Amino acid sequence: MIVDDEEAARYGMRRALTTLGYNITEAGSAEAARALLKQNEADLLLLDVNLPGLSGLDFLRELKNANGNAPLVIIVTAHGSERMAVEAVKAGAHDYLSKPFEVDDLRLVVKNAAETLQLRRENYSLRRRIEVERSQRGALIGNSQAMQRVRSMIDKVAETDATVLVRGESGTGKELVARELHERNNVRRNGSFVAVNCAALPSELIESELFGHEKGAFTGAAARREGKFEQADGGTLFLDEIGDMSANVQAKLLRALEERRIERLGANETIPVDVRIISATHRPLEQEITNGNFRADLFYRLRVVTVDIPPLRERREDIPMLAETFVRLAAERYDLPERGLSQGTLKRLLEYNWPGNVRELKNTIDRAVIMAEGDEIAPRDLPDEITAGLPLGTTEDGDDNDGLRVPFTADFREDRREFERRYITRCLEHTHGNVTRAAEILDMHRQSLQHKLRQLGLGRRYVSVIENGQDISDS
Repeated sequence: MIVDDEEAARYGMRRALTTLGYNITEAGSAEAARALLKQNEADLLLLDVNLPGLSGLDFLRELKNANGNAPLVIIVTAHGSERMAVEAVKAGAHDYLSKPFEVDDLRLVVKNAAETLQLRRENYSLRRRIEVERSQRGALIGNSQAMQRVRSMIDKVAETDATVLVRGESGTGKELVARELHERNNVRRNGSFVAVNCAALPSELIESELFGHEKGAFTGAAARREGKFEQADGGTLFLDEIGDMSANVQAKLLRALEERRIERLGANETIPVDVRIISATHRPLEQEITNGNFRADLFYRLRVVTVDIPPLRERREDIPMLAETFVRLAAERYDLPERGLSQGTLKRLLEYNWPGNVRELKNTIDRAVIMAEGDEIAPRDLPDEITAGLPLGTTEDGDDNDGLRVPFTADFREDRREFERRYITRCLEHTHGNVTRAAEILDMHRQSLQHKLRQLGLGRRYVSVIENGQDISDS
């Protein structure tokens, strides 16, 4: 948008820029520009300082104060008004031009501003993707009480430097919880997040991996090497599968935690390190201590705060939300259509025991997204271990005849009403009539579910019993 009270000036700038493919709008005053901006967004303003009424400089300040996403502004000043140009840049202008200017100067300033805008868009897009990915991490998705407890622990612990032990079965997302703790710490997030899988490294190498070594410390040590502790200085060191660490390294780790200093292999001096330790294990460390495989003093040093991640089979109500999230991410990753999950597919996902937990569910959904051919992901798109033993009488898309399948009536509202009636009834049967529990599974307020029950004609059976303070399972 060109904002200048001189029509000839607007015409000259418009001609110079239109040939380069820019879409141009014009305004003869700040008030006119304000009105146009309410109707259509502008990426860049060529704003003259000397305008009738509200000056260009005051309009610039107004834009910056009113909207954090205001367009870039190039201030146009009269010759000899460099002081005004500097003041404009301090007020938030991206650049300035002094009249009279060459056409090439105008095009160069606008070109540079356009490149800045593109970089901003790319940066915003990247930040948005990171935010979306963080919000959609499988380990933290779900409204079950178990996951609410995990998120509550993260909220309490993240801003501290407390040593955290994350416990859970393989595939539950222990490293994702550790990364969340790191990224939610306003100080540590500026440092590195360094992960070490203690189970993946031979016992003779893990000491060098953690603490580093000097040149010649052992055969093959051709040069000095920093260890993971030094790499994580100022940040977070994540020790995954800490239960598999050898006794010798456990002793050195305990010393490093207590003294906050480490010693490279082959060195005579210690090095101070500022590292937050988050460890994780799928082993019951208390039993490992009893068996003599893990040091009790190290266990208590690591277990200042414990975060227990439940296995997926203990939070089945989170599976629909997890599955839908993974479908969306997989479709984006593989550039494939985003399909919904059929009721038969969702039923199989809910019934399966998920020994590999969230990781197995994610990989299953990735496969299904790739294999799917119809409008929905059907049970036939799932791995054999999930669909094995489908009962006789299963419909083509895998829905049981007595399940949630709704007969087609060509009346969308009635079909939706019938589906809601069956789905909510099945949910209440699953919770033995516990409406509060059913509302949690359905991600609804209890009062909203009661209202929905009345709408669907289920109020007599359920609501009256609820209001009398009885449990439906007793009626």
